[in-house]
Amino acid sequence: MLRIAHLSDLHVLSPGGLEWREMLFNKRLTGYANFVWRRGRVHRREYLHSVLAAATEADHVVVTGDITNLAFEGEFKEARRLLDEIARTVEVTAIPGNHDIYLARVQRDRSFERHFGPFLQSDLPDLAIELPAGRYPCVKLRGPAAIIALSSAVPRPPFIAAGYLGRAQLEAFSKILVHPEVTRRRPVILIHHPPVDSRCRLARLRDGLVDGASFRAALAPLARGLVLFGHLHVRVRCVLRTPSGTVDVVGASGAALDHPDNSVRAGFNLYHVDVCNLVRAEGYVLDESAKSLSRTTITEREGCR
Repeated sequence: MLRIAHLSDLHVLSPGGLEWREMLFNKRLTGYANFVWRRGRVHRREYLHSVLAAATEADHVVVTGDITNLAFEGEFKEARRLLDEIARTVEVTAIPGNHDIYLARVQRDRSFERHFGPFLQSDLPDLAIELPAGRYPCVKLRGPAAIIALSSAVPRPPFIAAGYLGRAQLEAFSKILVHPEVTRRRPVILIHHPPVDSRCRLARLRDGLVDGASFRAALAPLARGLVLFGHLHVRVRCVLRTPSGTVDVVGASGAALDHPDNSVRAGFNLYHVDVCNLVRAEGYVLDESAKSLSRTTITEREGCR
């Protein structure tokens, strides 16, 4: 049995505040407006500290993107410091979200890879390909699980937050799924953007996973598996049917969110995984004192579309 704590959308801010010179004439201006009018009121630094500390009781912590808020260098440094703290007691795997590859310049500088590369050391490095965000897919073989990290994060114009895996990464992913070391384990796949989305195409192009249908097609060989995502800031799960079986798809809320709804409020998901089954999936939500977490159910959707 492997216990995996799933966090997402940390939106870590720099302790030194905004880097104003890095905001001029780029998308960060609209991101900052969003922070002022909405996100700044609901993401709490003290909540994040409590959630990170509680998550270390698991065997492995995975973070499905949007670790930083506007991809400032100070945010990367602070987020790395926070993850290093918990990495002293539990292994961490972290993938990028759209906020971590916020600008083309951030992608060119390979900022995410520079800061979080130590959390993405693959056991099957020869099957990874070179992407602007780093080398993906990253595979960690841990007991009954094969943790497979993907990157759907790409820089987008203002007001667009959609993600994209790309043909080359999907082809590499397909090869990994049939590797003997993976087939004898339960695949646990990490992606930032939601892999299932029933909205219209225009909505998916705005803030969904553009090639979600191709990703789902790549899951066809799986008789069992677990896909973990973030981005939506809601704790939700569904079952995706494949030609070979079923795959559990589970989203995590923002790890620092102050919200009255337990499906959104700060916390993490905990999965108990063995080779054959997702034995248990449960949410842990921060109480009003911000000092302890209590168990909560993860909202289930009828079918994955």
